[in-house]
Amino acid sequence: MDEAIRAAHVDAVRTDGYTIVENAIEPELIAALTAALQRLERELAIKPADNDFEGRQTVRIYNLLARGAPFERVPVHSSVLPIVEGVLDPGCLISSLSSIAVDPGEKAQPIHADDMVIPLEKPHAPIVCNSMWALTDFTAANGATRLVRASHRRPNPEYGGAYESVPAEMSKGSVLIWDGSLWHGGGANTSDARRTGIAMNYCAGFIRQQENQQLGLAPHLVRSFTDRLQELIGYGVYRGLIGHIDKDSPANRLLKGGGEFKSIWDN
Repeated sequence: MDEAIRAAHVDAVRTDGYTIVENAIEPELIAALTAALQRLERELAIKPADNDFEGRQTVRIYNLLARGAPFERVPVHSSVLPIVEGVLDPGCLISSLSSIAVDPGEKAQPIHADDMVIPLEKPHAPIVCNSMWALTDFTAANGATRLVRASHRRPNPEYGGAYESVPAEMSKGSVLIWDGSLWHGGGANTSDARRTGIAMNYCAGFIRQQENQQLGLAPHLVRSFTDRLQELIGYGVYRGLIGHIDKDSPANRLLKGGGEFKSIWDN
């Protein structure tokens, strides 16, 4: 990516809280991602969630890096990653990789900030930088992400409050990139067609443990620990959101063979 173009996008995120990279993604990759998501939706029998945040007519597929090609191409894409590195730094990490398909009739998602569960006073330096890849056109009618310009410099919004916002309208193949403190939410889909995007999210590299407890400790040893010790080394989920695996806790998924878990969205 040309350095002047990169710098302009990074500056837009710092000033307005977001930027749009037009025609960022190759048509071949768009087609491959679309086909893979359609296959996964069928094979995994994915259905909409039953809460206001995730949407009752929105299909979400989580943990896409575990699903094989072509998803490994997304986090390192040359049209996106250099901008994210400029907002955070080159030591940034993948936070999550999922898809969001908003079907006709879906209501607007509550306005929120992606980092609002993190108890830091605002404004603060960026610790989260997220992106939405448009695999279809994003329009005001089909549920384009709603943005509250420059709100990343303000305290957190009242969740679901009424705020003046603008739709991030963009053509298929474009990418919206925003500071995780920006107030935003998915729009209502009043059209007759699905709006599909990939949410490629990053966090600052310092948002992790000094020692990698999950990889440094054998699962058979961790199973012998108390529940609280398992949580302390990273097998819990912070505030029902940060650290989940497919909307389940790592302890349930990797240590206990199942169990009850409610996400922040379910609560």
